[in-house]
Amino acid sequence: MSDPIHDRPYQGGFDGKTHRFALRVYFEDTDTAGIVYYANYLRFMERARSDMLRAVGIDQRAALESGEGVYAVAEVAIKYRMPAKLDDALVIVSEVREVRAASCVIQQRVMRERETLADATVTAAFLTLDGRPKRQPRAWRDIFERLKGDESK
Repeated sequence: MSDPIHDRPYQGGFDGKTHRFALRVYFEDTDTAGIVYYANYLRFMERARSDMLRAVGIDQRAALESGEGVYAVAEVAIKYRMPAKLDDALVIVSEVREVRAASCVIQQRVMRERETLADATVTAAFLTLDGRPKRQPRAWRDIFERLKGDESK
């Protein structure tokens, strides 16, 4: 017998203007020493950004299928501070920092309780399906403007 609550994928949520996305470190995320492989932090952040967009009503799949455009990472700067390890409970904290015509800048932190394990600034560009920059839909820019956090943090 299926359980509707447990059969749904996990969804993060907002704490004010901050999006929080929890995940667990699995064996597949680590090297043989049980430490998270550095590139997997980027995967964790990607999941959190996708979840954030879904939570505010931005339908990336519909935009892709209609030919309207897609988001792609144009730039990322990341600082690794401490390693995450097998079975750690992590939270990816995401905040919109800047909104431009064809992109937005999102600050993301990988947290284990109160410890920052990795800190990144990600520029996501809105592109045509052939990879050229394109203005984001106005409604989406408005959503990002409402989510824009305090840059002095």
